[in-house]
Amino acid sequence: MLEGIYVENVFNHKSLQPYIPCPQETSGYNLGSQAIYRYSLQDSDYPILSIAEPLFDGNGDMIPPGHYELALSDEKDFFILMQSKNPRAIIPVFKVEEDKTEAKRLNDPKYKKQLKKEAKEREKTNKKRAKAGMPPDEPSVYMEATIEYIKNGEYYLIKYQRGTIKAWGAFKG
Repeated sequence: MLEGIYVENVFNHKSLQPYIPCPQETSGYNLGSQAIYRYSLQDSDYPILSIAEPLFDGNGDMIPPGHYELALSDEKDFFILMQSKNPRAIIPVFKVEEDKTEAKRLNDPKYKKQLKKEAKEREKTNKKRAKAGMPPDEPSVYMEATIEYIKNGEYYLIKYQRGTIKAWGAFKG
């Protein structure tokens, strides 16, 4: 009841503005123009794995909580857990799948034409973005990384997906 009365009284005063005028500017800077936004690091090439609690392996080593990049090795036989581009752990991979339908689709002539057309459009927009001082627009790749604890076997299962490649790794915890 008090909130309703307060709001009605605010709207009845001519000198008060109940809403913030747009665009909102803080101390002379437009929002999004500060250095933290303009000069921040580019997005990672690897999926990000968020660990909420400390992880202990069988040897007593610990991985502290935080956000880590999860990279799959070239041979696809282990994961590299990285924090700030520094490797923190190596995790063995026990299963890797690659989507074969994507390879068929990439060899389709109609799809190749569509990709060339999109590349030309992207090139035009990147020229305009370069003139404005913006970074180039690059095609995005679907990436995902998750971790879960399996109570029955007492191990951590890591699921990884980047583009058409899916991989699973595990370590005893």
